[in-house]
Amino acid sequence: MPVRALLWCNGQQPSSHVAEALLQAGSTPFGVDGGADKAARAGIVVEEVLGDLDSVELGQWEGRTHELPDDSSSDLAKSIALLIERGYSEIDVVGSDGGSTDHVLGNWAALCEAPGGARIRLHHEDAVTHRLHPQDGGLELEIREGNEFSVFALSPCSSVHLQGAEWNLDGEALSLSTRGLHNRGTGDVVRIQADGILAVIVPRWE
Repeated sequence: MPVRALLWCNGQQPSSHVAEALLQAGSTPFGVDGGADKAARAGIVVEEVLGDLDSVELGQWEGRTHELPDDSSSDLAKSIALLIERGYSEIDVVGSDGGSTDHVLGNWAALCEAPGGARIRLHHEDAVTHRLHPQDGGLELEIREGNEFSVFALSPCSSVHLQGAEWNLDGEALSLSTRGLHNRGTGDVVRIQADGILAVIVPRWE
């Protein structure tokens, strides 16, 4: 049974230390359309190319493509849904930053659109965004005292529980707003649970 997948997108490419850490964790790399070409140029052996295949050099990927032609959602959203269907329980995403402004917001929308069934993480150079879906239970994070993190509701939540932070929530409602911006850890394990979809952004610390 597959466990962990790495989706390589066509935006700003990750630094070597971010990519290497994910590969060393045992993630199977998949290219999201043109992201496959960028991954290959970085020396990554891509398992398969996913998407509508309109921005990838098809000649070098013969026999290793899976076309997802539905134009009603993005290549990233379709790729995440396919990997969850295949049984992957953890999906890491790189190369989602940069590019046009609509793609940046579209990547957040893909987190909201993707079904439950997998832990999804967007890896940025300065932070990691964790998608928390109500079907997947709660999220526990080790956040040192004084270190900041942020919580955003990607869908309306009527009950959010947040413990172990400077500002906690006890079954409170949360919608997309700045209310969860720049919370801080207290040195305890931060535990988060909600009946809607959350994005939890945790900066990378040296």
